[in-house]
Amino acid sequence: MIELAQDGGVWTVTLNRPDKANALTEDMLRELCEVMERAGEARAVILTGRGKIFSAGADLDAARAGLAVSDLWERLSGAIAALPGLTIAALNGTLAGGAMGMALACDIRIAVPGAKFFYPVMKLGFLPQPSDPARMTALIGPSRTKMILMGGQKVLTDDALAFGLIDRVVAPDDLLETAQQFCVDTVAASESIAHGIKAMCR
Repeated sequence: MIELAQDGGVWTVTLNRPDKANALTEDMLRELCEVMERAGEARAVILTGRGKIFSAGADLDAARAGLAVSDLWERLSGAIAALPGLTIAALNGTLAGGAMGMALACDIRIAVPGAKFFYPVMKLGFLPQPSDPARMTALIGPSRTKMILMGGQKVLTDDALAFGLIDRVVAPDDLLETAQQFCVDTVAASESIAHGIKAMCR
């Protein structure tokens, strides 16, 4: 349910469980961690999904069995944030719950029109993963972060773009091509220069 394609230094990681809104099981989450921990050799990583929803977060049955509070979520977002290459979340649709963490950890987020963004952990009786509020605050500020995490608000695409939660809105047919175009200069550059620029931006 996790697909990996490698092409010219660009790794494309795809969530492939569209019949379940790409909800993540423990096995999927563990596999994502392992892929991202190996991706240091990639010049760029694109994270996307099949179907019309990027991810609904944790699979509900798995969440009730303990996945909602698993340290795998933090392991995944930490692995993505630590990558020296360019990371892009190509969001093919709505992003919800714990899946927000992997997108927040990416360098760039692009999304299709109509995507919604929400993180209803408080309503479900859980804390968000430790690094997610800080990463969200760095992007959109503390008030808007609290609006999502504490106010239970669903943010629509246009507002997400205006807030800075996503960086561009792209037609579905152009989503992966746009993500790949963002990678071209990084792949062509000296690795030390590309990695150096990313390090300077931290």
